[in-house]
Amino acid sequence: MTRADGRAFDQLRPVEMTPGFTKFAEGSVLIRCGETVVLCNASVEEKTPPHVAEGCGWVTAEYSMLPRANRERSRRDVSKGKLSPRSAEIQRLVGRALRASIDMKALGERTITIDCDVLQGDGGTRTASVTGGYVALALACQWLVKEGYLLRSPLRTAVAAVSAGIVDDELLLDLCYEEDSNAQVDLNCIMTEQGELVEIQGTGEGRAFTIQEQRQLVDLCAKGIDELLTKQREALAEKQAEEGSR
Repeated sequence: MTRADGRAFDQLRPVEMTPGFTKFAEGSVLIRCGETVVLCNASVEEKTPPHVAEGCGWVTAEYSMLPRANRERSRRDVSKGKLSPRSAEIQRLVGRALRASIDMKALGERTITIDCDVLQGDGGTRTASVTGGYVALALACQWLVKEGYLLRSPLRTAVAAVSAGIVDDELLLDLCYEEDSNAQVDLNCIMTEQGELVEIQGTGEGRAFTIQEQRQLVDLCAKGIDELLTKQREALAEKQAEEGSR
């Protein structure tokens, strides 16, 4: 099949990351994946939730879509008086993914919260939130070292995420909204820079899928994630060079 944007079946949408996008957050990045745009801010607090073990830190995430991030206006969660089930599920996913990248004992008794605000959604907002959220988290860790709160970064590994799916019985990487809404199978994959899996979410929305197809989809995701990890490194290097020139 010919994709709407002309991409090959195993090709990512154009990815751009702008580190240090906001002024006040300890770490921030604006990530663009095709027409999907997410602002990720990392905030550091010198306290942890009650459930966290003594001497350890915590990483968590919050996720929200702006009212006109989609084709029609949606109500803000705050106006409904509760978090939507979708937002709650996605922010738990983002939090789990980013915790996989941190040594909590090395972080110490502090919390880093990653706020992921979708400015424009065209498919893959949760995976963009993970990929951009890691960059914001890494920048916050750099800030902790720079400001003397830590002697070394608590980062253990980079993480990134991407989607793949089956549309009209063809395997595709990095689904845009049109593809996602017509997908027979939709799979989101989060991996470390060592190629280890953090989480897989796979759903047979239009039909069941085989173990072989799942493996093929994960292999597609692994290819895309390797490219996203390179983009993350470039964004972090860009910010470091900017800091060094001051």
